[in-house]
Amino acid sequence: MALPLRLYINMKRRGRFKVAAVLAGVLIVTQCRPPTPIAGTVEMSSGSGAVRAADPLVVKELTTAFDRAEAAVHAGNVDALMPFYANAYNYHGLKRTDVHRVWEEVFTHYRTVSSRHVFTDLTVEQARAARKMSVTCTGGLYGIDRQTGKPITIDSWVSEVHHLIYEQGAWRFLGNAGGASSSAPVGSAPHHPLF
Repeated sequence: MALPLRLYINMKRRGRFKVAAVLAGVLIVTQCRPPTPIAGTVEMSSGSGAVRAADPLVVKELTTAFDRAEAAVHAGNVDALMPFYANAYNYHGLKRTDVHRVWEEVFTHYRTVSSRHVFTDLTVEQARAARKMSVTCTGGLYGIDRQTGKPITIDSWVSEVHHLIYEQGAWRFLGNAGGASSSAPVGSAPHHPLF
């Protein structure tokens, strides 16, 4: 017995909807899942001429700085993480003392914290006596919520420009794009001031 055309079309639409819903769910789960600890902390995108043309020593120094910071993040050690931040660090008015407090909060609420950084542009300049770097980065900060035990993306960023300064023999995080402002706009202070 043949089904009426209207019923057949409705059943076909429901089937397509179910397939689309399942695919969307898989996509959301795979995109929100933090990388495994084996995944590299820092990745240099091969699509950017600026990164390819960068001095290999500078790239190695940069990745070393981020790897040290990542080791401190994995250990949940705020004091070991703080040397990654420059003395003059300023992210929308947040200073080093603010960063210390925010990281303590992150480690209080989340376990197995890790980050991922993909650099797509890198510029180094000599500004008077200081060497400074701007690096465009896409990445995220991930962890396991201590209350629910579920993986969570704590923070993420796309094409964020990180500013670093060479200080005391290493690259240290100075702030992000837009320079240092005296205060954060009302309601815009992030939960975590990124890297």
